[in-house]
Amino acid sequence: MLFLGDAAKFYRLGFVQYVDAKLYDYRLRLTMPKTGDDRIVILDIDEKSLKEEGRWPWSRDKMAILMDKLFEHYGVAVVGFDVVFAEKDDSSGLKVLQELARNQLKGVAQFQSALARIEPQLEYDRRFADRIRQRNVVLGYYFSNSERGAEKSVSGMLPEPVFTAGTFKGRPIAFTHWDSYGANLPELQSSAASAGHFNPLIDFDGEVRRIPMIVEYNGAYYESLSLAVVRAVLGMPKLSPGYATEKDKNYGGLEWLTLESAQGNLRIPVDAEVSSLVSFRGESGTFRYISMSDALHGRAPRADLQNKIVLVGTTAPGLRDMRSTPVGEVYPGVEAHASMISGILDQDIKQNPPYVLGANVLLLLVIGVALAILLPMLNPVYGTLLSAGMLLLEVVISGTVWQYGNLALPLAGGLIMVLALFALNMTFGYFTTERTKRQITGLFGQYVPSEVVDEMSKNPEQVSMEGESREMSILFSDVRGFTTISEGLEPRDLSLLMNEFLTPLSRVIYSHRGTIDKYMGDCIMAFWGAPLPDERHAYQAVLSGLEMQRKLRDLQPHFKERGWPEIHIGVGINTGRVSVGNMGSEVRVAYTVMGDAVNLASRLEGITKEYGAGVVVGESTREQAPEFIYRELDLVRVKGKDKPVAIFEPLGLVGEVGQALLEEIKLFQQALRLYRKQDWDRAELQLFNLLKISPDSRLYEVYSERVVHYRNSPPGENWDGVFVFKTK
Repeated sequence: MLFLGDAAKFYRLGFVQYVDAKLYDYRLRLTMPKTGDDRIVILDIDEKSLKEEGRWPWSRDKMAILMDKLFEHYGVAVVGFDVVFAEKDDSSGLKVLQELARNQLKGVAQFQSALARIEPQLEYDRRFADRIRQRNVVLGYYFSNSERGAEKSVSGMLPEPVFTAGTFKGRPIAFTHWDSYGANLPELQSSAASAGHFNPLIDFDGEVRRIPMIVEYNGAYYESLSLAVVRAVLGMPKLSPGYATEKDKNYGGLEWLTLESAQGNLRIPVDAEVSSLVSFRGESGTFRYISMSDALHGRAPRADLQNKIVLVGTTAPGLRDMRSTPVGEVYPGVEAHASMISGILDQDIKQNPPYVLGANVLLLLVIGVALAILLPMLNPVYGTLLSAGMLLLEVVISGTVWQYGNLALPLAGGLIMVLALFALNMTFGYFTTERTKRQITGLFGQYVPSEVVDEMSKNPEQVSMEGESREMSILFSDVRGFTTISEGLEPRDLSLLMNEFLTPLSRVIYSHRGTIDKYMGDCIMAFWGAPLPDERHAYQAVLSGLEMQRKLRDLQPHFKERGWPEIHIGVGINTGRVSVGNMGSEVRVAYTVMGDAVNLASRLEGITKEYGAGVVVGESTREQAPEFIYRELDLVRVKGKDKPVAIFEPLGLVGEVGQALLEEIKLFQQALRLYRKQDWDRAELQLFNLLKISPDSRLYEVYSERVVHYRNSPPGENWDGVFVFKTK
């Protein structure tokens, strides 16, 4: 809202205004052609001219000679004066001669006769007026404002206004208003083709970027020097105001001025103050300068002035009409008018019409709302990319309308707003991240190992408590025959036994970055792949299952010392897509996993005892953890599942399993193929040989019993080798 209010000009933010002005200056310098305009020449009252002709102002008879030289010898198109002739020229001595004629030499007929004969030649102002009459000469003058309480200062004669009083009645147009002026002598003004003010507008930072095309004085409206010169070049065409809407007079809407010439209409865009941006073509000296004395004495090349628009101005020290502009801190005022004339003729004036304000507000609103909504949803990297993208979008839009639409769209407000929102979001994100880290530590400290909690705290954006679908690995472990064990122990001893084996098994899970979901009596449920993603979740789960079995074997002597029974566990592991997150009711929630893959992991743990296997994994786990040696156990259909699944027993990491066991795995695989082909005799022989190798193997006993059963009760030709479990 802060930047929208500034863009809508409800108030002005000084730093935004300053940055916007400097960005405008930069764009102007970047895109200006840096070449002059061959149609325009500046006749310079320079040091050379002052040295040859004397101090300024020169006598009007010399100016009369200059007019003859410019129009008759050089054939210029128009002459515009960026100087004012406000005082009478008495340098001819005529006043002294007239005084003598009235007094001391009143009776001298010869003197009176001579004076009457030479008097017209000594009236320099009249001579100058005669030389500009019927010629394309545009005089310059200035407006000013009187000091508060002081008397208004007016001198000379103003030209006819381009719009009479009442032309814009009822329209709230913010014309620049002045109450005083310094104009040319009435005799000169009456002879000139037209005249225009040479007042620029000084911006807040002291720089000249605009020239008011039309200004108001005493209810009437007067044109600028540059506009008057263009009209003189085009044969004094009619000047018409252009409105955004003709019907709604409550909206000022003066957005352009139209010159309706025979060569075609020219449109001059204006802003809310009826001023136009100066189309600077380059730094000082870009336009052709010719010394006034060279033109006066005919030394300048004729081709340099023929059919040219000539502006008379000064760069001499002491007379300098210098301005601070976007293209130079010391820039001749006359060259600013030359740039304005060039821009009007080329129809190349950057526009800043009133509707730009609305366009800028809309653009800021869209970008601001988008950032306010999206930034809090993104991590710092994407937030930075989005902000950079918005900055680029602002620059591209501004650059495009500048280059192809001639619109000077404000840029600073949008850029500063994007940076401010980005900084605010990053600051807020920092404090939010710190709070999130504390929350993560409190929420997950009971589920995952401390080093994983630390990692989650450093990257909280990777952690979500919301329910989501992920591919994960789930582990169930359960004590075999726990009911019998618990019946033979006192409650205190049972509690100690639980702690003695659950603690080291939990540490194994933690050591492999697992998350403990819950303890269900003697059962442990854990998973991998959440809350932090883990590409090796299947590997970590299988490694944990094998290590849990080894850890439990190491604990057996300790249990025996305390008079406790041996503890054996079955471990079931499955991998698949599940839902993970905070789940439960309004009364209690827990971070857990749900889905078919979870149920299958539980079923696999339940059937470990059927095969005498310490760890049983599903086919998807085997595929995603190829670092282990597996023994295929069976193709089963567990309770609650219609689709059969292949189950495997991991025996160790590749390279760590002995050659004898590898050979045994091959032999069992052959027996399994014979079994599925219903070649009962050969399968039974293979199993008999395997039992010789491992007499205590429950797996081989199970298949031997099945062979006997199926020999007596054949499963049929369509049998797929699947064994169906009726219980969980």
